[in-house]
Amino acid sequence: MLNIIFFLFLILGAIIHEYAHGWTADQLGDPTARNAGRLTLNPIAHIDLFGTIILPILMLLSFGSAFGYAKPVPYNPYNLNNKKRDPVLIGLSGPASNLMLAIILGLIIRLFPSSQLALPLSVGVFVNILLAIFNLVPIPPLDGSKLLLAILPESNFKQNFERYGFVILIFFIFTLFQYLTPLINFVYSLIIGI
Repeated sequence: MLNIIFFLFLILGAIIHEYAHGWTADQLGDPTARNAGRLTLNPIAHIDLFGTIILPILMLLSFGSAFGYAKPVPYNPYNLNNKKRDPVLIGLSGPASNLMLAIILGLIIRLFPSSQLALPLSVGVFVNILLAIFNLVPIPPLDGSKLLLAILPESNFKQNFERYGFVILIFFIFTLFQYLTPLINFVYSLIIGI
């Protein structure tokens, strides 16, 4: 049952994350997400068949934990007001939305600690902290890479880093991701208040 709750919060968190990217881009002058019908919380607009459904289910069945993603919200950097700063703000808005959702769920748990919803909501807190922290890792295509790439000068390293980012990310997930666990648990305990 907790796996199903984890999966549902993963989908919800990924959708809110992508919506936040689109909303922020829209506020910064780029209507691409709105024009593409992606500036919505309707899950159908954000679900990627493989990344949102198949991959998380396969991982839950195989490993007992899940990784997944929603369809990335498009934006056009040429429409942005500030072409250096705004991609960073768009990138950070997704993890910020997950952290805000985790805090809201944590406040509900603190207000009603003995409620039957406390356990499912605590899963939601954990999932959204996981999404926020994972997406802040500075490896393309994750959001943290937007900050790193903004400060790196144009070079072959930058282009190769973007080109091979997905391979580096897979390596990270299977070898180094475990080192994020203490940070995830620390933030979780701060929000839940245990």
